[in-house]
Amino acid sequence: MRIERFSLALATPLATARGTIDAREGFLVFVDVDGVRGVGEATPLPGWTESLDVSRAALDRARRAAATDGWDAVLGTLADAGVPAARHGLALALADARSRTAGVPLYRHLGGEHAECVPVNATVGDGGIETTVAAAAEAVERGFSTLKIKVGTREVAGDVARLDAVRSAVGDAIELRADANGAWSREEAQAALDGFADLDVAFVEQPLAADDLAGHAALRGGSVGVALDETLAEHAVETVLDADAADVLVVKPMALGGPDRARAAALRAREADLDTVVTTTIDGALARTGAVHVAASLPDPPACGLATADRLAEDLVAEPAPVAEGEVCVPQESGSVPESSLPVGR
Repeated sequence: MRIERFSLALATPLATARGTIDAREGFLVFVDVDGVRGVGEATPLPGWTESLDVSRAALDRARRAAATDGWDAVLGTLADAGVPAARHGLALALADARSRTAGVPLYRHLGGEHAECVPVNATVGDGGIETTVAAAAEAVERGFSTLKIKVGTREVAGDVARLDAVRSAVGDAIELRADANGAWSREEAQAALDGFADLDVAFVEQPLAADDLAGHAALRGGSVGVALDETLAEHAVETVLDADAADVLVVKPMALGGPDRARAAALRAREADLDTVVTTTIDGALARTGAVHVAASLPDPPACGLATADRLAEDLVAEPAPVAEGEVCVPQESGSVPESSLPVGR
């Protein structure tokens, strides 16, 4: 097992709960399984996962333990150690090697059926009305039929006006979603959902703080769904389901500890009649493509948050899963990315 650090500059700074970052830093994880190489990516994001230093320490422990304990035992140890990014890196590397050995693309190795593409949403920022409408119209022109619009940085009435303007501009055939990133109080969130109801907004992502399961449960029942994203960094899927707190789960493989765990969470949510949207933590190309495979392994996935390559100013490899006309192409070669796209070392 070999571990190599990387840093990828962002096209624009990323605001997080821990401050603003201008690069995504992480580790390439190389493994050899019965003579077949696999590569994974561990890209921590504090607030969602462990820190960079903690992730590296966990990967170093895994490397030492693998020689005597075996890969699957090491994965099990990482599962409950509070190091989801580290586990993701190793889990993706192992799945990459094993799917290459099996001669199937990763999504088939995970249990999916044949899938050529996955629908994706465009993300529209939190600018003023004119800026928001222009960005939404541009995304529709590029073929996106689902738009996620950032909200929560202004008064609720202002966000309702912004989405009203977008709906008027793009028409009724385009699905609108909103993402508040936990910005609202319970009263503000209820006012927003009431205002969005006439605009046919599909759901609002994380309207309340991540730990407010009861508040999210109370918001449900109207025509606008409640989606939980940041909450899954604090609460297990079963806890969310037991609290009846969501209509939709936003599943991030890096934050959940690997493609295998992300798929398991998505399938469990579907058993409970919840939709699942697969997305990323603004990862590099290897983890992003791994998330594409997770989405492709699910039957009839809704539009997912996988069109995030443009958030990076540089990347690990050439794009293995390009986005066109509102869909991401799923690699069909064995493994997670084509052999020609595998990094050979930095």
